[in-house]
Amino acid sequence: MNTAPFTDGYFWSRDGLRLHYRDYGGRDDRPPILCLPGLTRNARDFEGLAARLAGDWRVICLSLRGRGESAYAKDALTYVPLTYLHDVEVLVEELKLTRLVAIGTSLGGLITMLIGATHPGLLAGAVLNDVGPEIAPDGLARIKAYVGKGGNWPTWMHAARDIATTNAAVYPGYAIADWLRMAKQLCRITNAGRIVWDYDARIAEPFRLPGGETGVDLWPALDGLAGVPTLSLRGELSDVFVAATQAEMARRVPTLTPVVIPRVGHAPSLDEPEAVAAIESFLHGLAA
Repeated sequence: MNTAPFTDGYFWSRDGLRLHYRDYGGRDDRPPILCLPGLTRNARDFEGLAARLAGDWRVICLSLRGRGESAYAKDALTYVPLTYLHDVEVLVEELKLTRLVAIGTSLGGLITMLIGATHPGLLAGAVLNDVGPEIAPDGLARIKAYVGKGGNWPTWMHAARDIATTNAAVYPGYAIADWLRMAKQLCRITNAGRIVWDYDARIAEPFRLPGGETGVDLWPALDGLAGVPTLSLRGELSDVFVAATQAEMARRVPTLTPVVIPRVGHAPSLDEPEAVAAIESFLHGLAA
């Protein structure tokens, strides 16, 4: 995968955690793009997207608390969307951002909706990747079954093949090179030379509580995107974000454009040709 140069940035959350983001430089006459990853993902999840957009756009990729190079929380019950929103607020303040485009995958999309609901005027645009105000029960059950479970492999190839076995139905077109890329985004090497998941296993604790997958009713939060240009991406095979939810979102938010990414489940990597084309068209419209 092509990569682009970036700088590592750090800031302190309100409860004293050192959090990490990647900052890819770009034009200062356009709002920066803030990328917010999914539940078990981190800033590396957006390497392909950032490589395509950097230069034309400033791209800021955040690792939420408990992921990647961001510190693990002392209290596992802070691993909830409202706390992630507070962390984003601190980052926005630190970087003095007055307008931004948010691109959120899954959990990152929930946070994007909360930004729209609580900070009118901040979003110049929003991309919601395979997520909406309702999470389908089958997908939720699947996620709860694997989040927080240990992973430990001797080599990247072992990790890639294990991840492929678990996710074959999500990405049926993937080759081993794709699974290796995913493994290196999802995992890290320990000091002992083992490959493990690059997140705090305790992120699963609040997620498994009743309502823990969101913590709030997000249909009113979606209404906060009224008037905000919004792109909704849905994986054709997704068991998390179903067609009926996407259709209702488009009905409630006239500025929302729905797009289906074929032959992929939850969630599109944003490197699929259809996703690339949709995002490029969307951003072109914002820049016009």
